[in-house]
Amino acid sequence: MIKHFIYADHAATTMLLPEALEAMLPFLRTEYGNASTLYSLARKPKKAIAAARAAIAKCIGAEPDEIFFTSCGTESDNWALKGTAFRFLGQKKRIITSSIEHHAVLHSCAFLERMGYDVVYLPVDEKGLVSPADLEKAINEATVLVSIMMANNEIGTIEPIAELAEVAHKYGVLFHTDAVQAVGHLPINVNHLCVDMLSASAHKFNGPKGMGFLYVRKGTPLLNLLDGGAQENGHRGGTENVAGIVGMSEALKFNVENMQKHTEHLLNLQHLFIKELDRSGFDYVLNGSEERIPGSFSISFPNREGEAILHRLDLMGVAVTTGSACNSKETVISHVLKAIDLPDTLAKGTVRFTFGFENTEEEVKYVANYIAKILK
Repeated sequence: MIKHFIYADHAATTMLLPEALEAMLPFLRTEYGNASTLYSLARKPKKAIAAARAAIAKCIGAEPDEIFFTSCGTESDNWALKGTAFRFLGQKKRIITSSIEHHAVLHSCAFLERMGYDVVYLPVDEKGLVSPADLEKAINEATVLVSIMMANNEIGTIEPIAELAEVAHKYGVLFHTDAVQAVGHLPINVNHLCVDMLSASAHKFNGPKGMGFLYVRKGTPLLNLLDGGAQENGHRGGTENVAGIVGMSEALKFNVENMQKHTEHLLNLQHLFIKELDRSGFDYVLNGSEERIPGSFSISFPNREGEAILHRLDLMGVAVTTGSACNSKETVISHVLKAIDLPDTLAKGTVRFTFGFENTEEEVKYVANYIAKILK
């Protein structure tokens, strides 16, 4: 019988922050006016959107009019890639990305390939890092955009975004980063990173699902993805999700203000988790770079089945995810694990653990010790 529940899959989603919910409630109940209308019921929603835009901009070192609200990180990625590609339709045809991107980017690139665009998928090393030298070799006169994620959702590796953006700008190429796994968890200043566009998703940092934003540096040429009304300064049609915008702002402010404390706590849990695994005596491989999202682990157990470990942990009230999944014919290994050339004997036994600031030392010990029982 499950006596308690331990959530160790924060890279998938996070719990809505109570303060964010409280801030959202008035705009779901009494202040329900359409912010784009002219009567008095629209005043508070309109002010709330402006305040949220300014707060989010401050959290990432941007200007308020460089923040555009979207429905999620996937929409933000689609807008950055397709909006840029179509803006230069008939002029430039090459887009450069990496082999370990989220499917929101990879599937957008596949769509653009079907439209006749040339897409280059840069390789990564065994730690999941993209090489600035490889990027420089791939850029040509037809290159319109480079899109490299800031932190990988499976192995936690943090990419050298500032160096990569510098290479792109050296050749006059725009640079976008999918920062969905990084925003709210890593210090971000878009000016220090030198990115032209940055995607984020609220539910990854304790905000509401169905809410995201795209940072677009002033002067960046970008076509609209959603046409309609004059919302978002005429760049994204659709009635504003005022409650979602406010909740996202509150959640991001909370995480940025408490980032140092959360990071210290997660690094402590990280050290404790590895220490407990080492005590078990079982072999394992820790995937990704030493520079990773705090509290994020992709661990491979040789000659084991990651999906079996996942289900055993689930029976004991522990939520994790895996790097491979079985169907009726074969085990499907994730594109990220393939890209880092992880042998099948390890890839099939890969489990992702992503802890959050809510997790405790006791929970981490429980998870590590129960893994040891499973492996026995």
